[in-house]
Amino acid sequence: MPLFRLRHADRRAGALALSLSLAALPGAALAQDIVLKQPVACTLGESCYIQHYVDHDPGPEVRDFGCGAASYQGHDGTDFALPTLAAMAAGVDVLAAAPGRVRAIRDGEADGAFAAGADVATKECGNGVVIDHGGGWQTQYCHLKQGSVAVRPGTKIGAGTRLGQVGMSGKAEFPHLHLALRHDGVDVDPFQPDPGAACDPAPRRTLWQDPPAYVGGGLLQAALTDAPPGFAAVKAGLSAQDALPATAAALVLWAYGYDSRKGDVVRLTITGPGGFAFAHDEMLEKPQALFFRYAGKRAPAGGFAPGRYEATVTQSRDGAEISRKEAFVTLAAP
Repeated sequence: MPLFRLRHADRRAGALALSLSLAALPGAALAQDIVLKQPVACTLGESCYIQHYVDHDPGPEVRDFGCGAASYQGHDGTDFALPTLAAMAAGVDVLAAAPGRVRAIRDGEADGAFAAGADVATKECGNGVVIDHGGGWQTQYCHLKQGSVAVRPGTKIGAGTRLGQVGMSGKAEFPHLHLALRHDGVDVDPFQPDPGAACDPAPRRTLWQDPPAYVGGGLLQAALTDAPPGFAAVKAGLSAQDALPATAAALVLWAYGYDSRKGDVVRLTITGPGGFAFAHDEMLEKPQALFFRYAGKRAPAGGFAPGRYEATVTQSRDGAEISRKEAFVTLAAP
């Protein structure tokens, strides 16, 4: 394995101007541009999501290309995240975003080391791959699962070639792929490659073959249970139940989401047999990369009526609904 330093995603992004013409049609790439495919074998919004974008703010504030704050100070890439550790354990492939030649790799770094308190200085990227695409373009893939790197330096590969699997190595607190794009050594945001352009959720030009829709946060999972679960269990991959015993002491609705903003409102509602109804609204007091909320009702005297209970969780921002999840559970008859 070559000895080299794979950079991590906390360097200042896009401070230097990249000389790219603005004379393109909306959404079109220029002839000299690289064209990228999705680098993770998952369905965005279902089995994976984008946790962080490139930080475009030149100062101490944070701003992603869509005018939101789904980033952090100096973040220089795009984080394609998995919702749970169970999804990582099951295995999700990382794919080459464009054809090129493998320049360097690293493997053997433990998953979860940083989250457990280990020092990962000089190895923030963890297990990773760097691909040279010619014309000054490079992509870098960080935080791959230990032992999963499937390519070797010098190998010529096509777009979609399996590079490894999504992991949590290096400076990572959740399972994700950090994809960084550079042109002549300058960081480039594939969603908004023109540094001088104003923020826009639908920029006139991107470097994606099929541009993913901008999503500045949302709900990942909702479920009904008979007691509040722990957040660690939810992040690990707690499965939703479809049935509860007649003796259930409570009916609890929980919700798990990402990239909340201060002022977002999470509404949890449950309806069921015999006119059962429950609703709870909570305004989120601070932004969180991952958030977890729950609310519910204790069983009345004699227990809950048997039958199907249905639940809905919505997340609203500035008065508009941005995400919704539904769940149900059946309570058995006594």
